[in-house]
Amino acid sequence: MGRGFSLKRSARRDAVYGRTRRRSIQWSGVTVFEHTHDAARRRRDWLIGTLAGVVTLAATGVGRTLGHVSNSSPQQKLIAWGCALVLLVSGSVAIRRCAHALGHLISQQATAGTGASIRLLATGFGYLLLIFALLGVLGVSLQRLLVGAGLTGVVLGIAAQQSLSNIFASVVLLFARPFVVGDSIRIRSGVVGVMDAVVLGIGLTYVTVRTEDGILKIPNSIMLASGIGRATSPPRVP
Repeated sequence: MGRGFSLKRSARRDAVYGRTRRRSIQWSGVTVFEHTHDAARRRRDWLIGTLAGVVTLAATGVGRTLGHVSNSSPQQKLIAWGCALVLLVSGSVAIRRCAHALGHLISQQATAGTGASIRLLATGFGYLLLIFALLGVLGVSLQRLLVGAGLTGVVLGIAAQQSLSNIFASVVLLFARPFVVGDSIRIRSGVVGVMDAVVLGIGLTYVTVRTEDGILKIPNSIMLASGIGRATSPPRVP
């Protein structure tokens, strides 16, 4: 009697474990499929963005060489407006695809918020270049625009010097990778002193770390100017 009950319980346990193993294999297959799909999508974004960028450069060259809007023949005007239309469409595709792929690449090395911020910056910078290219194809004088943009950039640069330095420092940290999220590091700096910390996130302006005193947000420019080493042991959680 006891032996029969033991055999039934063992069979029931094996059945449950078997379902668990099948479920684990199934979820593992879904995860592998998702990773493969993401990698294929990133490669497709880079490929389409590169091809669209080549078309954009070709349209810019043809429009500036053969086309003209003011004081020109109808054929030159048609070439200029046609190249401007191609430039607008292909440039927008190239900007969106490349910015999306770059943001995804950055989010893998840092955080999703950092990847979104880099994608936003890349998109804005790309559309700024696209506007200048369109004006050049249509024959609009860029001299006055560049002078005005230069003066505006100087004023904004002086006003936002600290913020810009943190943004550029974040780009250097993301590509140089002296540390990544989850690392236990030792920071040596004249501003924050010497401390052991665990990296929780790398943002556009701050690096978030956990120390024995709690969670700190250190500006990226300070982290870039600090000596960074590996901590022998993670800090104690307060």
